[in-house]
Amino acid sequence: MKAFVTGSTGLLGNNLVRLLLEQGYSVKALVRSPEKASQLLSDLDVTLVKGDMLNIDSFAKELAGCDILFHTAAYFREYYQPGNHWQMLEDINIKGTIKLLTEAEKQGIKKVIYVSSAGPVGMKAANVPGDESTPPEQQAIKNLYFKSKVLAEDAIFEFLKQHSLPVTLILPGWMFGPRDAAPTGAGQLVLDYLNQKMPGILDGGTCVVDARDVAQAMINAVEYGKSGKRYITAGQFCNFETLFQTLEKVSAIPSPKRRIPYILTLIVAWFSDNYARLTNNRSMLPLDGIRIMHLKRQVSSAKAIKELGASFRPLEKTLDDVVEWYRKHY
Repeated sequence: MKAFVTGSTGLLGNNLVRLLLEQGYSVKALVRSPEKASQLLSDLDVTLVKGDMLNIDSFAKELAGCDILFHTAAYFREYYQPGNHWQMLEDINIKGTIKLLTEAEKQGIKKVIYVSSAGPVGMKAANVPGDESTPPEQQAIKNLYFKSKVLAEDAIFEFLKQHSLPVTLILPGWMFGPRDAAPTGAGQLVLDYLNQKMPGILDGGTCVVDARDVAQAMINAVEYGKSGKRYITAGQFCNFETLFQTLEKVSAIPSPKRRIPYILTLIVAWFSDNYARLTNNRSMLPLDGIRIMHLKRQVSSAKAIKELGASFRPLEKTLDDVVEWYRKHY
């Protein structure tokens, strides 16, 4: 089969392209920067398609002849950063997604695997993980990126009422993995740890998953995923203490021992955000991210395990591979 992959130079997209090729697919990879793609995908037999989610018409005809569209692209780089990025989030994550689905159907795509996020999913009750039927956590959707994903899902369900194109939704947790070149927030955390820049253990946690496991679940969804159904692929809950202890084990770099009280973290994060605004730089400790992580929300991937055959490798294996990749490339 022939696949079209958006966001192919990102953490998830890059690993997805590799797995698709290993499993017999031919791949067209949408890239904004051919120069970046030539570095990250140079060892792969893929067809590079230059394009941008802000101008879908410019590459829509390249969808012709493809069987499956894997849509991993999203505007998310700044989703824990200060400032209001809503216009870009709306244009790319919501309007762009529906435009892409419309063009995919016109060009004969047989099925779409769309990547959303488990981030907005709430918990059923105290200590009871949320699942695909759980409403969004109100505190979480104050985050504009998560809000855009909730509204994008709503838009997809409206699209499905009027169209026959099958769309299956995948909801990953916080993804870690090799080839996180940008890097994402997860990759930056690992780099900061390796450079011994972590000030202490933060009070928070979330569900952590290997990007390669999410990618494999997406491929499985081509055969087993039902249209209009959501599948959480979030791995296991992990707090910062466990994350740092595991990084210590795989990197041989000592974990910070000091625990930073939540209220102190909020104060530092507030200053970090405001300094970032003044200097037009990235906040090293984004306030929004601290608040989200402090919720310590857990979600269940049981449906994806049962229906898609999803599986999740141990955190130690994931972080070992991430550390090895960064040490070779940074």
